Amino acid sequence: MNSTPSTTHDADQDDLSLSVLWTPEESATPAEPAGDMGDVLLSEGNIDAAKLTQARGIAAKTPGKSLARVMLDLGVSPLAVQQALAAVTGLPFEQPGPDNVDVKLLHRLGLDYCQKHQVLPLGLRGNRLMLGVTDVDDLLVVDEVRHKLAVAVKPVIVCPRDVEIVIAAFKQESTSETDVPVDDIIAGIEEDDVELVQTKEQELDLEKMAGESPVIRFVNYLIFNAVKESASDIHIEPQEKKLQIRYRIDGVLFEMMNPPLSMHPAILSRLKVMANLDISERRLPQDGRIRVMLHGRKLDLRLSTLPLAAGEKAVLRILDTRAISVPLEDLGMDDNILVAWRHQIAQPHGILLVTGPTGSGKTTTLYSSLNQMDRGKLNISTVEDPVEYHLGGINQTQIFEKIGMTFAASLRALLRQDPDVIMIGEIRDAETARIAIQASLTGHLVLSTLHTNDAPSAVTRLINIGVEPYLIGAALNAIIAQRLIRRICPHCKVPAQPDEHAVKYLRMHDVPIATLVMGRGCDRCRGTGYTGRLGLFELLPLDDFLRDKIAANPTVTEFRRLCVERGMKTLREDGFEKVREGRTTVDEILRVTESTI
Repeated sequence: MNSTPSTTHDADQDDLSLSVLWTPEESATPAEPAGDMGDVLLSEGNIDAAKLTQARGIAAKTPGKSLARVMLDLGVSPLAVQQALAAVTGLPFEQPGPDNVDVKLLHRLGLDYCQKHQVLPLGLRGNRLMLGVTDVDDLLVVDEVRHKLAVAVKPVIVCPRDVEIVIAAFKQESTSETDVPVDDIIAGIEEDDVELVQTKEQELDLEKMAGESPVIRFVNYLIFNAVKESASDIHIEPQEKKLQIRYRIDGVLFEMMNPPLSMHPAILSRLKVMANLDISERRLPQDGRIRVMLHGRKLDLRLSTLPLAAGEKAVLRILDTRAISVPLEDLGMDDNILVAWRHQIAQPHGILLVTGPTGSGKTTTLYSSLNQMDRGKLNISTVEDPVEYHLGGINQTQIFEKIGMTFAASLRALLRQDPDVIMIGEIRDAETARIAIQASLTGHLVLSTLHTNDAPSAVTRLINIGVEPYLIGAALNAIIAQRLIRRICPHCKVPAQPDEHAVKYLRMHDVPIATLVMGRGCDRCRGTGYTGRLGLFELLPLDDFLRDKIAANPTVTEFRRLCVERGMKTLREDGFEKVREGRTTVDEILRVTESTI
């Protein structure tokens, strides 16, 4: 007798559960069907017809792989793909940052959960949670979030990179550092917090390692904390009466702690064990590589030791793949240079050089340029020493000079591998330079680096190492010189009043004094007023006039003057343009660029 009402009640409950999962706004008008996602990308110029046909073919032949995933694998912009998905599904598209997510709901879901399922709680609008998702087909995750938070959910499409940036920002804030004794520092660090990825040839004395737990935890803390602080290097420096540990953050060294000097031999031994080096050798420099897992992220650490009067110094360089995966448009190039450089890397042949001192971001620029290329259609190969970052879809060769595998020998072998694009880690000698020029003159695009102070100096550097000027003029397409400068911290940015010395430069470069800003200093920037870095760029594309001048073997001064006369924007000019935009300060520009007065 009661069966019918019960059935009706169950049906109502099902309808309610579906409406709680997602229902359209009452005010919203039905969206017009946008067609296929590929058609949207094609109509907006984000993909060509040939690549679209290729992507559809791959998706049709690969069960379980969506067209969107195939597009991403083929190098289509993730932003364009997600926007096209939004257009097709009728769902909103947003680009969230750390400041526009619901922090409480984020922590209720858990950072690891959000990272694993690529979701972000963007906030409540009315009685619904706007949930950022990267995969519109994963409705189970949407339903799971609804059950976890007991709130109605509406999916909003976001980019995977935005999710990673937000998660990384909150993970960095979740751990605060205070000046406490070493014992207290390592109390919360376990031996397996940083998991060593062992290669087959490594044989570690586990019993001996187990007896050194405090040292293991301390070394793990150094690595963990350096990654949290976004450091690029860890310096472990023995002094006469203390052990000094410094981190290089945004290109500047900061002293972080002074553990007891008695810990120094144990710390060095632990690092050498991790890098598979000779523990007993303390009189000669050694170099090694350490692979670790930290919160599910693979990190490569390059260890270098150097005997000093006070003991062995060690430097750990942290190679984080996320740091190298920077789109060209995020490097700091102005619009004109960005358009011109994109045009250069799209050329079928010639040589492109990236110049600057060590640590100026040359590798990042090269890798970002390679990431812009169609890795599905091109055979892209590199010769590096060492291979610092591994890129998907690119053939990377490591040189070994001890066995004769030099840059020149690797290049000769590589040219028999039918390459389209070749990246050479560095042109160090005349033989490598000549092979690179021959490759460019026979239909290959060659990218490489040189250590020079500016773009025009690269030409005279090639001449000085023994390359004929007429060959340089024939093969070279463009040179881009760069530096890295610190950004003003956005959290403590205030108007600035320049001193008399700075005013002289501002007037010279027509920068309005009223527009100047600076970082006051806050907890997020460690009181420096700066956080993060961006590039200064000096692009020199070669035209017929400059090629003729190169053939005449000009001096550095003469050639630089000719380049400026023909419109080349110098590093300093690009820097003061960024001062005008409020992105950095006069002091930073004067610190990294050459004086012009």
